[in-house]
Amino acid sequence: MEASSDEGVWVDRCVVAVDGPSGSGKSTVSRRLAVALHAAYLDTGAMYRAVTLAVLRERVDPRDAAAVARIAASVTLDLGTDPRQPYVTLDGTRVDAVIRGAEVTGAVSAVAAVPAVRALLVARQREIVAAAGRIVVEGRDIGTVVVPDADLKVYLTASADARARRRSAEQAADVAATAADLARRDRLDSTRAADPLVRASDAVVLDSTGLGVDEVVAHLTELLTTVRAAAP
Repeated sequence: MEASSDEGVWVDRCVVAVDGPSGSGKSTVSRRLAVALHAAYLDTGAMYRAVTLAVLRERVDPRDAAAVARIAASVTLDLGTDPRQPYVTLDGTRVDAVIRGAEVTGAVSAVAAVPAVRALLVARQREIVAAAGRIVVEGRDIGTVVVPDADLKVYLTASADARARRRSAEQAADVAATAADLARRDRLDSTRAADPLVRASDAVVLDSTGLGVDEVVAHLTELLTTVRAAAP
């Protein structure tokens, strides 16, 4: 993409890293921000979910690090980075819907904790970022590991209650059960040895509890404008 006169904050290379826990609104906000800023979009979590699906299909224990690493190295993943129509394929087959199911959700934290899997997927994520040039990337270790030199780092969060209500509405699930599952994933993701979920020291923390998507996107656009204006 070449920068145009109506893309004020953008230059040939610009990366926005959006991290945060499940249910904070990362995916919706990141996609909308990418559309607003004429950028590509990458959902790194979808990559870990796709590998998890492959592990489950092979009937491998997600806690078997060696077997999980072997499967991760053997599969072919393809990610669509158009924020209006993102997709993920596993060995040539679209898996967008199935990777959001309960079985994958219950196992993905264990798979994502395997150091070899993280190393493999982080390398792929960096390749995608480098090729895109201008991109909004969302996940749990973007600002700390994947793109530590991102132009703007955001840690998007929300209250536990708001996160549970949002996620249960998306999945038509019980709020209390969803809250318990989110707490479980928070604990696993933030305590794993490899690339845990933590806020980058220079990330902007944004609590979306009382904000609509448009408000969050507008705020991030303003932040990026300020960051780009201050850049040497």
